[in-house]
Amino acid sequence: MRIGELASRTGVSVRSLRYYEEQGLITSTRSASGQRHYTDEEVERVAFIQRLYAAGLSSRTIVELLPCVDAPSEEHSDAALERMAQERDRLSAHITDLIHTRDALDELMAANRAHRETLRVPLAG
Repeated sequence: MRIGELASRTGVSVRSLRYYEEQGLITSTRSASGQRHYTDEEVERVAFIQRLYAAGLSSRTIVELLPCVDAPSEEHSDAALERMAQERDRLSAHITDLIHTRDALDELMAANRAHRETLRVPLAG
């Protein structure tokens, strides 16, 4: 199938599919006129790649996980699990940082509200 059909079948843009190929996530063969051609297996692969992106993984990390798919083995499975655990730890640390940042912003907003109260002109009574 050509790239437009792969895009249609996967819901992924042609531009993204070209990027996936540049990053080594998917492969194609080329026709004599240079058009990309993909197999039906690429549909499943693109869906898998989309799930990995949705899990917060970068294309570089996804490339590191693909040996588990391309050449299944206990060693590749263990390596993929370890790499995913590292990414989970990274995401957890980022979440902690975001919570601290949100808390700091909440404190600034509370200080602003308190200061705003001091600016109110008392009503003449």
